[in-house]
Amino acid sequence: MRLPRAIFAAAGSVALATSGLGTVVPVIAKAAPPSATVLIAPDIVRFDSPAATGRPPTTAQCRQAFHIACYSPLQIRQAYGIPKLPRGINGTGQTIVIVDSFGSPTITNDLAMFDNTYGLPAPPKLTIIHPAGQVPPYQPTSNREGWAGETSLDVEYAHAMAPGAKILLVETPTSENEGTTGFPQIVAAEKYVISHHMGGVISQSFSTTEQTFPSRQSLLALRGAYKEAAANGVTVLAAAGDSGAADVHLNGSTYYLTPVTTWPDSDPLVTGVGGTQLRLNAAGQHTAPDQVWNDTGSVATNEFIFGNHGPNPLAGGGGKSVMFARPPYQNGVRQVVGSSRGVPDIAMSGACNGAVNVYQSFKGNQPGWYQVCGTSEATPLFAGVVALADQVAGHWLGPINPRLYQMLAEQAHGLVDVKKGNNNVSFSQGGKRNLVLGFSAAPGYDLASGVGTIYAPRFVPELARK
Repeated sequence: MRLPRAIFAAAGSVALATSGLGTVVPVIAKAAPPSATVLIAPDIVRFDSPAATGRPPTTAQCRQAFHIACYSPLQIRQAYGIPKLPRGINGTGQTIVIVDSFGSPTITNDLAMFDNTYGLPAPPKLTIIHPAGQVPPYQPTSNREGWAGETSLDVEYAHAMAPGAKILLVETPTSENEGTTGFPQIVAAEKYVISHHMGGVISQSFSTTEQTFPSRQSLLALRGAYKEAAANGVTVLAAAGDSGAADVHLNGSTYYLTPVTTWPDSDPLVTGVGGTQLRLNAAGQHTAPDQVWNDTGSVATNEFIFGNHGPNPLAGGGGKSVMFARPPYQNGVRQVVGSSRGVPDIAMSGACNGAVNVYQSFKGNQPGWYQVCGTSEATPLFAGVVALADQVAGHWLGPINPRLYQMLAEQAHGLVDVKKGNNNVSFSQGGKRNLVLGFSAAPGYDLASGVGTIYAPRFVPELARK
């Protein structure tokens, strides 16, 4: 992965009067090139004077201004049925571990603003540690801004799903990119967390194209943290990527022209989290069934993100691993995955037409509300759900993939099948238009949405019975 998987909105010059917000004023910046699958922090649209008013945009205002939807954490909570869980099931007694390169220098303030705006309680504790070495002083470069924005998203939306859980932010001193870069520090940091029994679920909003590793052995040498997590009853999650069936070479910009997938979401000890598109009203109620996230051909979304009509790869990742064979828990879906490990395992909100409001105030961007999307959103959302299930179970659940596929076989009521959409992507490269055919949603398991998505009031107790 070139930068964190969160996608921050980009757009050209737009002005529109909106009730209560004044004028919508984009931050004018270089639009990301069509080959860029992960957008860095300068490529952002924000609403005028958000820090002064403390008022993020509504869904209606995003639709009026940019012809795409944006959602609040309250709408997301409602969409997954979080408020309908039994009273007191909010993650109390659990700790969600969030791992990000560099982290954010303003995360404590940003989370407080996020909570105050939406009436969410502060977490019992937000702890920041650097077990793999001290993070270099913050500088407002595109790389550091991108990771800081990723951190804001991860912390705010994991907390939104499980507001009673503690948050442990693990910041590493080296940027994770394609290939092995940054992973040794991530492995060391995660091993520290696991050996000190610091949390029951680890959220990783990053992934790397499998083919960019120098060899299979170089990848396998980095699995130590996941083996230790499994041995210690810790659940590990990872984002399945934002380029649909495609992803990039080691140079971070040129796409493979045949389907590829990413690691660590492809690791059998990790739960890969894909992306869906939610269609919600102002109250967070579904106006249509969830479908596989794919904004590749959406002109409005491409204009908002890239500043052009597209197409650009903007879709949830998924496919068949070239590094790992089919694990036993996927034997029941062998007709889909064949002899390979298939990803994703499950899917949550990640669409850019349906982005979430995130508050951030680090240098390099004006303090305010930003619209963010990608499987970086889906992963911390699901981390919060796992924390809720840990609370119900009264213990950490550890690797949950066997239980997810068991729930699929049992036709568990908490799983919501995703039956529409695909992760095909198209883009211009090498002077021509390219199409990478991916995978389509279908009844049951598929390589675009996994076992589907969730309805928390049923899913949480069903997962807790692991």
